[in-house]
Amino acid sequence: MPELPEVETTRRGIAPHLVGQRVAEVVVREPRLRWPIPEDLDVRLSGQRITAVERRAKYLLVQAEQGCLIIHLGMSGSLRLVPADQPAGKHDHVDLLLESGQRLRYTDPRRFGAWLWSEAPLAHALLANLGPEPLSEAFDGQRLFTLSRGRSMAVKPFIMDNAVVVGVGNIYASEALFAAGIDPRRPAGAISQARYVRLADEIKRILAHAIERGGTTLRDFVGGDGKPGYFQQELFVYGRGGEFCKHCGATLKEVRLGQRASVFCGRCQR
Repeated sequence: MPELPEVETTRRGIAPHLVGQRVAEVVVREPRLRWPIPEDLDVRLSGQRITAVERRAKYLLVQAEQGCLIIHLGMSGSLRLVPADQPAGKHDHVDLLLESGQRLRYTDPRRFGAWLWSEAPLAHALLANLGPEPLSEAFDGQRLFTLSRGRSMAVKPFIMDNAVVVGVGNIYASEALFAAGIDPRRPAGAISQARYVRLADEIKRILAHAIERGGTTLRDFVGGDGKPGYFQQELFVYGRGGEFCKHCGATLKEVRLGQRASVFCGRCQR
């Protein structure tokens, strides 16, 4: 699944081509995504000028003059800018035809993504109860420490909880815990304030670096500019179970936490 850096990479890739453009037409070839695409989306959006392309957690917010298009890439979705005359492929489900002659094309083989419409996107049920952005001042180690008190759940699913902080998915949670030297299995409530301060700092550092590097290349993900991300070359633990630790040489262990594979170093992480 594309994580926050991949979504931010997509936002940065498409925003210069969308902002200021008027939508000439919305073409929906397959409305059956995770939630049905509104039947009147073309009527609502066509003729409007796009004023901003923003991100909240893993949702892209395409702001129009009146209303907002909420896009989620799901498991395998991607957005591309293509020429107006480029034929659609089997999994090309939605196009925004722009006055520039380009199309913003949404491709999603698994159809787990979403295209929704809202007059007040931040009050939408999917966004209203989200925690702070990880790169904002509202997120820090003190927040993690305070919310973790009395919590027996493992620290990795704790930091992946969108009510605690948004956008810390499996890849970046694994990498941040390794960088902070924290065993992902440790109870969230048993970790000190000082260690949470370091963990929050590592989450910020790793996510910011991944965004600059273009995100992490997963099998199904390519950035909005058609180029893959390169952060995968710098992964220390994610997807490396059974391989050697790049810091100490020990064999990396793999367990399941919250129904997700978690790789860690038993020597470096305590």
